[in-house]
Amino acid sequence: MSKQIFGAQLSLRCCGTTAPEWTAGPCWQLYVAMTGLVSEWPTFTWPTSTAIPNLYQRQAALAYLGFVLAEDAEWEWTEHASPECHPHPVRVSLLGAVKVRPLEIGAV
Repeated sequence: MSKQIFGAQLSLRCCGTTAPEWTAGPCWQLYVAMTGLVSEWPTFTWPTSTAIPNLYQRQAALAYLGFVLAEDAEWEWTEHASPECHPHPVRVSLLGAVKVRPLEIGAV
């Protein structure tokens, strides 16, 4: 089993996103923080929606990126405010975080 543990984060991109592809409105985005350039981090973006991806959707997105939850890891949720520079009033948003590990080669 891999000993590498990384942090994955899930957040609502309130004004859409340009990476890895452009969205015209709010969408949820999951990424795995790793060494190297942020632009090279594994990232999954759901279609434009404010609905929070459920546990199974998050697990599927992590698997698509090549990761699974680390042993005994659970999603942790915090609230944060959007930056004042956004073109809308400041909002409170959720940020999900969980520890992940790479999928095992040949694992089912």
